Amino acid sequence: MTDRRDFLKSTAAAALTTSLFTGRVRGANDKIAAAFIGMGKMGRSNLQIAMRQENLVPVAVCDVFQRNLDWAVRDSKNQAKPYRDFREVLADKSIDVVCISTPDHWHAYMTVEACKARKDVYVEKPICVVVDEGVKMVEAARKYDRVVQAGTMQRSAAHFKKAVDIVRSGELGQITFVRTWNYGNEPQEGYGNPPDVEPPSTLDWDMWLGPAPKSPYNANRFGVDPDDKYFSTFRWFWDYAGGMMTDWGVHWLDIVQMAFHEEVPAEITALGGKFWLKDNTETPDTLQVTYKYASGFVATYERRAGNGQSMFGKGGGILFCGSKGTMFLDRGGYKIVPEMTGKPPVAAMAEAEGKSTDSGNANHWANFLECVRTRQKPMSDIETCQRSTTTCLLGNVAYRSQLRLDWDAQKWTTEQAEARKFLTREYRKPWKLVV
Repeated sequence: MTDRRDFLKSTAAAALTTSLFTGRVRGANDKIAAAFIGMGKMGRSNLQIAMRQENLVPVAVCDVFQRNLDWAVRDSKNQAKPYRDFREVLADKSIDVVCISTPDHWHAYMTVEACKARKDVYVEKPICVVVDEGVKMVEAARKYDRVVQAGTMQRSAAHFKKAVDIVRSGELGQITFVRTWNYGNEPQEGYGNPPDVEPPSTLDWDMWLGPAPKSPYNANRFGVDPDDKYFSTFRWFWDYAGGMMTDWGVHWLDIVQMAFHEEVPAEITALGGKFWLKDNTETPDTLQVTYKYASGFVATYERRAGNGQSMFGKGGGILFCGSKGTMFLDRGGYKIVPEMTGKPPVAAMAEAEGKSTDSGNANHWANFLECVRTRQKPMSDIETCQRSTTTCLLGNVAYRSQLRLDWDAQKWTTEQAEARKFLTREYRKPWKLVV
């Protein structure tokens, strides 16, 4: 395991003697040639948002499933060349940036290889499926002087920035508790129990699996919705992702850690299980993770699939609970409720509300492309999202190991040696993660 403290010291020293910029000189009006790998629902959304940026042109799209590839070419207005093998994309020296929207188990390998190929990278969240992969992704970004933006785009939304400023200002008083959640009352049959069958002839299943363990094709493991209304169900299998904890939890906890200056938790506990859904997915449908932070507050993440009742009538969000007031925050805005203690509320703490329809996507892409030009760190720099992703992964580690965890942020590992097997994973041959 890399000693994170030593690594950061070495990279900081390097930054004093070398320039971050290694790419070709780009003026403000130069077009950035972009490739998009992984053209499912999220990948095509990124493509469409990126194409609204005046300084980007989509030159390549890549997917192992022919339907997604055909739809991506269409969405690119036939500007992008189709590829089935991402390695051909990375070998093209004319491509400046790569957007990686594949299933999570591919994020680390493709990001590292893209950095080695001297591409700047926009990689979807969560950035990896085990903690050690995130360490290598940061190492690759720094070693090859790459701009790497993670897809935690809420950081680029104006009302999330305002909410973070409110937390930091002390307006809510001392915050000792933060709640984050995703609740829903889902059909108990879930996604059903389809049998293992031969994969479609239009899908390269072995390439889709990549570094993940060999597994028979199952419709829920692949999880493409024929009507394209829903996101893929690969998220609910441990081989490829981390369930709701990493899929949505990373969005909420990323903002929590942004508000508290990127602090990571010191202690983690988790309890849960698959109590409601009767399908063949693996990750818990009921989960509560508790994080204790050294600066003096507790944060929780809660997942429920069998009950949708929630604070403020919202299926997901963040509650910052302070001594002077409580702030609810989600993508629709924020609402502050003064604390009623039997005394009149603080005069400056009148109920306040900020509404928004901005998820931050467009600003996030604009920020990324500006940093490609200026060589500055982007809003969701890879190391920032590594911290947020690690926090979520540790929730899953605590759940799967059934251990109360103590996290050593200097060594970037758990004090409990028996939990460390969940911090790494073995890649299926011939894939190997090498920076």
